[in-house]
Amino acid sequence: MSAGQLRVAEAVGMLAGYGLDAVFGDPRRWHPVAGFGTAAAALERRVYAPGRAAGAGFAAVAVGAPVLAGAALAGLTRRRPVLRAVAVAAATWTVLGARTLRAEAHTMAGALERGDIPAARGRLGHLCGRDPSTLDEPELARATVESVAENTSDAVVAPLFWGAVAGLPGLLGYRAANTLDAMVGHRSPRYARFGTAAARLDDVLNLVPSRLTAALTVALAPLAGGDPGRALRVWLRDGHRHPSPNAGQCESSMAGALGIRLGGRNVYFGRSETRPHLGDGAPPLAPDIARAARLSGAVGLAAATLAATYRLTTALRAHRRRTTPHPATTQPGTTHTGTTRFATVARPARAAGRARGTR
Repeated sequence: MSAGQLRVAEAVGMLAGYGLDAVFGDPRRWHPVAGFGTAAAALERRVYAPGRAAGAGFAAVAVGAPVLAGAALAGLTRRRPVLRAVAVAAATWTVLGARTLRAEAHTMAGALERGDIPAARGRLGHLCGRDPSTLDEPELARATVESVAENTSDAVVAPLFWGAVAGLPGLLGYRAANTLDAMVGHRSPRYARFGTAAARLDDVLNLVPSRLTAALTVALAPLAGGDPGRALRVWLRDGHRHPSPNAGQCESSMAGALGIRLGGRNVYFGRSETRPHLGDGAPPLAPDIARAARLSGAVGLAAATLAATYRLTTALRAHRRRTTPHPATTQPGTTHTGTTRFATVARPARAAGRARGTR
């Protein structure tokens, strides 16, 4: 089975998985990511120690296991493109959270539009870890828009990016790393050192996806009634002002695209942080949440298209390598027409080429 055929299957699988998430969202029961979180929590209880070395070992095992599982699944399907497509579709559906993210945003917007602040405060925990007890409509809306912006990268663009780059191991490994960051990567007395490795790994894995998210947000700003020029200007000016090397990219581009201002004082349970303002407009209100959700959906669709296109491009390159004759392997006196018919005398070289083409 050629590498090109498998990569075509992976492109089809990623699009199918994106479609499954768009239609069904996260499974209500038996979600694999929730199961991974339970297993990771059990592992943490066994290996925890208040030091970075223990945290690095924990992250290596907790992320390495899904990566190896993805590699094993890729190996089992290396001669079965249909099964590879099914496996990639299932993995993509598992690791994406696009529909659920937008649904939570619309639920929050509806509560705020009705003036039901208690209901909105009750829903905020589905999006972020801030203390909602004292937040009013603008602060609830700001927390929601910021969460939509950041999670468009974390839960949509980044999984697709790593699926395009590394196939099944990339899909599963990224989601494992991102889940660990949410579990132990935050600042707290327990995880101040233990969670460092998980937090840094998540930062590294999101360096490119966050900037891709920002670029797509800028390009697609008109779909939310925004101006790409303004969005680009705010992104380039404010993207680095956030404490996170990645969240600021997504939030600043979203602020510029919507013409609003994000950032300010965030109160978490037991601590508070004051972050620089991003953007030039007024603080967001309920209607801005719906605009952010619409823009997030467009960015996700564009990212899925790009991921599948990249995989198809690698398939085309693999096909060309397979069918292009190499001068050193062509028999003297033989001829070929085009690039698909030629004679070779180096069967081991062909075998090696096929081995390199499988995952």
